[in-house]
Amino acid sequence: MPAIEIGRICVKIAGREAGRKCVIIDIIDKNFVLVTGPQSISGVRRRRANVNHLEPTPDKIEIKRGATDEEVIEALEKSGKLEEMKQIVKPALA
Repeated sequence: MPAIEIGRICVKIAGREAGRKCVIIDIIDKNFVLVTGPQSISGVRRRRANVNHLEPTPDKIEIKRGATDEEVIEALEKSGKLEEMKQIVKPALA
């Protein structure tokens, strides 16, 4: 299971959005990925994130690279993970 891949659901563990779930929608380089919540679902804006600030979960959705927020929401609905994305996970203190 590659941890950092497009469609992987992650939990942000650093920054103001720590504890919120997001989806990887593009891989920029070995250190950075593009993530989205989408903001209307989990409160995470579409932004660049350091891979060290993400904790991958076993969950993955089927989306194409650079998918729009609407496509991400549609894929989450199809996989039944929409309500799960709204829950905030308490970040573990490092």
